[in-house]
Amino acid sequence: MTVGQARLFGKESLLAFSPSPSLDADVFLCALLAWDKTRLIFHRDENLSEEVEEHFKAWINARKTGLPVAYITGHKEFYGYDFLVTPAVLIPKSDTEVLVEKGLDFIKEKRRANEKKILTICDMCTGSGCVGLSILAECIEKKIIPYEFIPAMTLADISLVALEIARANAEKLLGPFFQKKVSLVHTNLFQSIGQSFDIIVSNPPYVPWNETEELLKDGRSEPALALNGDIDLFGNPTGDCDGLGVMRNLVKEAKDHLFSNGLLLVEAGEYNAEMTEYLFRSAGFSDTHIYKDLSGQLRVISGVKA
Repeated sequence: MTVGQARLFGKESLLAFSPSPSLDADVFLCALLAWDKTRLIFHRDENLSEEVEEHFKAWINARKTGLPVAYITGHKEFYGYDFLVTPAVLIPKSDTEVLVEKGLDFIKEKRRANEKKILTICDMCTGSGCVGLSILAECIEKKIIPYEFIPAMTLADISLVALEIARANAEKLLGPFFQKKVSLVHTNLFQSIGQSFDIIVSNPPYVPWNETEELLKDGRSEPALALNGDIDLFGNPTGDCDGLGVMRNLVKEAKDHLFSNGLLLVEAGEYNAEMTEYLFRSAGFSDTHIYKDLSGQLRVISGVKA
């Protein structure tokens, strides 16, 4: 089978199973061959090895079950960085990049104010670590902050497996020196965290339980623990269907773990973003804002601890 034949085979095989069959096939081939899209296009007559062809067909069959491309390849790009992912963590979404952008804006604001301190940041419900590690990597690569003032980053999650993936991503994205800036904490929200932070970012579970069940029927295999927001601190159903069970506790606890003038940034769904902002104000946060994602939906809420 040539590269061109494989692309056509993949597209035709996935037509009834994927909204983007051609793209899926190309991503699989690029991952298996370690090629970019341009090389794929201009080397369509090159033959695949037997091993690559077998892997490609296996991946096509896995995609037919509804399993996302990122879980099959084990990789997903987020904010320009390549993250390792497995079904133990949510697949990073482009809409979540707003969390990174607003976190970086706050860091730049602190630098403009000539604050000579090492900021402390917590990425709560970190999953793959994509939000916190992207903030840290940007500070380093774009030289937003002098190296001696690179923030100290805490990646926190209730899932030990997720923390291992976050650890692997930290090792993959950061050099040995900057890996020392990262701490991983196994915790149920802030239960095992005693310190305070200048910035807390979070993409917590915020999907109503009934929508979570419906979403997972398509075989996407994302962890319900990272989606269902209608649970209490003990993992029990709240009895509500607004997706805000985790958020109510998160906002309240985050306020107790922020320094004065510290920033809380959370992602919420377009259907409960306004209610999340209300939770911010009710908890005593000031200067609250709701930011839209790339598709124009209400997505990220910010607030400052007075």
